[in-house]
Amino acid sequence: MSRTILIVDDQPEIVELLSLYLEKENYRILEAFDGREALRIIEKETIDLMLVDLMMPNINGYQLIKRVRQNLHIPIIIISAKNDDNDKILGLGLGADDFIPKPFNPLEVIARVQAQLRRSYSYKQEPAAESENLQIKVGDIVLDENSFSAIKGDVTITLTKIEYRILELLMSSPGRVYTKQQIFERAWDDYYMGGEEDNTINVHISKLREKLEENPKKPIYIKTIRGLGYKFINQK
Repeated sequence: MSRTILIVDDQPEIVELLSLYLEKENYRILEAFDGREALRIIEKETIDLMLVDLMMPNINGYQLIKRVRQNLHIPIIIISAKNDDNDKILGLGLGADDFIPKPFNPLEVIARVQAQLRRSYSYKQEPAAESENLQIKVGDIVLDENSFSAIKGDVTITLTKIEYRILELLMSSPGRVYTKQQIFERAWDDYYMGGEEDNTINVHISKLREKLEENPKKPIYIKTIRGLGYKFINQK
């Protein structure tokens, strides 16, 4: 069955280019030129993945991602010329799954789309765990699979799919150091190449610390092991 991809960008030439390449891969393409138009399409159509620009009229990409995430858990890939770390952190923190800077290689976009769809499909097909295994508790942090959240004391912290997978890996063996390669291949279910993947991991770790830590600059749960990776500390 053909997957449906919604491209949201106010530059017609970008939309046309992406549509051309993706249609060659037998994807069904829907097009929107601002966030408001995208929301109207989402109300009527079943979307499997979104490609979203950030700077658009009416409703921008940040606002669009936030509103989509209130109801849908489809993969969202940002494609934007706004590509400094703050833009990436904000976009990924709002719920995007990947970030591709402009100018881009269309073949890379196709590869990332395919990877996101593959992960999304695999995740939906994972068998449900027994009820007693739906939570991981380490110290005062409880990771809940049913709600895709972490519970710290009386506070429930909503996580994105990627944040959940990273935390699930780290909390599965408290004190064990996981390399960036292990984290990326578990959370993104893709081959690790370094470089851009390292930056993506760093952004997600930063967002997790903002959600979990009292002082994200002095983390007590997610520790960086310089030159190696990260580990989760049991705060008993």
